[in-house]
Amino acid sequence: MRMMVIVKASQDSEAGKLPSQELLEAMGKYNEELVNAGIMQAGEGLHPSSKGTRVRFSGDERIVTDGPFTETRELVAGFWIWQVKSMEEAIEWVKRCPNPMPGTEAEIEIRPLFEDADFGEEFTPELQEQEARIRAKAKQLSSK
Repeated sequence: MRMMVIVKASQDSEAGKLPSQELLEAMGKYNEELVNAGIMQAGEGLHPSSKGTRVRFSGDERIVTDGPFTETRELVAGFWIWQVKSMEEAIEWVKRCPNPMPGTEAEIEIRPLFEDADFGEEFTPELQEQEARIRAKAKQLSSK
């Protein structure tokens, strides 16, 4: 099962404070362990919300709001995409993670990604075929 592992933002990450060399080294080592175990499919850190934009949908209207956004605990500082056997395995890997926000209380959220079977009968064979084509094209483009 695929999981998105979400590193929640902190006041420091939202202020644009970059990680120390020590944390970068620890995270690099951790990421190598994830890759060597065949778990990590992707992972990135994000700039603070002050460099971001939100688009809110209200019927046919689109409302664009530039960051920064106020609720730090609701913001994302980085993420991984993992392929694991279970939520329990993902939890065990997260417990091994270096504290992503040293000196503060950090939080990492683990959320399963939808699989094709989760959509039931609404996900027709035609839609499944379309999705497979889209994923193959995206993978091809990302490897360039």
